[in-house]
Amino acid sequence: MSADAGRFLHSMAQAISTMALYRDGHPARERTVDQSFDMLQRLRETDPTPQFSFLGGEVIYQGRGLQELKDWDWAGRLAGAGVERLEMSVGVMREEYEEFLETVLARVAVAAVDTSGTADSALARPERRSSIRFGSIGIRGIAAEHRTDQPAVATIGYNLQEEADAVRWLHQEVQDTATLPLMEAEAVVRSLSVAMHSDSQMIIPLLQLKEFDQYTTTHSTNVAVLAMALAEFLELGAKDVRNYGVAGLLHDLGKVRVPKEILVKPGKLTEQERDVMRLHPEDGARIILQREQRLDLAATVAYEHHIVLNGTGYPHLHYPRQCHHASHLVHICDFYDALRTNRPYRGAWESDKVLSYIENGIGREFEESAARAFVAMMRKWGARSVTVDDKTDIVAPRASGPVAPHPA
Repeated sequence: MSADAGRFLHSMAQAISTMALYRDGHPARERTVDQSFDMLQRLRETDPTPQFSFLGGEVIYQGRGLQELKDWDWAGRLAGAGVERLEMSVGVMREEYEEFLETVLARVAVAAVDTSGTADSALARPERRSSIRFGSIGIRGIAAEHRTDQPAVATIGYNLQEEADAVRWLHQEVQDTATLPLMEAEAVVRSLSVAMHSDSQMIIPLLQLKEFDQYTTTHSTNVAVLAMALAEFLELGAKDVRNYGVAGLLHDLGKVRVPKEILVKPGKLTEQERDVMRLHPEDGARIILQREQRLDLAATVAYEHHIVLNGTGYPHLHYPRQCHHASHLVHICDFYDALRTNRPYRGAWESDKVLSYIENGIGREFEESAARAFVAMMRKWGARSVTVDDKTDIVAPRASGPVAPHPA
């Protein structure tokens, strides 16, 4: 049995290493994940719920050290990434296992580049999955693991500076070089997922807008987080969650073609300026498709996210048709974050007011199933929504203000 455990852990490390080299869907990546999952299934034939601990370079399995893995390099790497214990319950599915590997890969990457210790608070908290649990060992970890009824508002110790900087760079790269750095976009989504799951329960970290000329960066990051949270609330698979996150991150990509004086204008746009702004969905879809054919969903969402059920919105469809379900979801996430953000010409709405507006707009502005799911998610998980700075670990309340008009 210990031999099977050792072979599984080696295969897991090999899978994580391969995933760092190849994009999602690459044959080599899929093959190594399949092989590791097969090893896990083989181990579970004799041990249905295997449990591992990684301490000081030693691997503990069934209460004793695995001598064949003594001083195994990955034991220290996993522990350094906050994965000091790993528990597999009955019913682990292949997709869930791949999602676990994705999260560990992101954690290992963060731990490898962070030498200041500032990532410790984010990495040390236990991670929860329906059939896979992992995190730190000790009284603190155990206590956090059983904390199911407390929101994470006061405890988040994570900022989104690197993610925000990466999104700014991505937009600039598209503008300057006419290329779309897909790997960086996918890395941002993975990192956002780590931030969302870095406590004992999922949180929804939303960036606070500090300077209006950074609105597109902040807004794109927040829509990606909200889209992933909504996809998880709907119990979509891990791959769909990531795809919706990428679509949310890139939904406003066409705004790189909008002149800055229009994009950051503090007052009401003229009709001519609105016409320029309304080109961004088509420009975004065109940019994505010209540079990355695999992102057909993201291109569709970029094109459709301002189309409204009642026939308003843009671009105008000459032949009315149903929009993609992902477009309906991102449209609502886009609307919510836009109204929840302070702008130079108006204050932000309170969350309940936005949710009530969305409910009242069902069937006219918002597709019913997407709108009801979003409202249900925010009313169930609203306490998990936290506002974080892109520079510090400060947690601040979302701004509130007077009634505002429908966002442009």
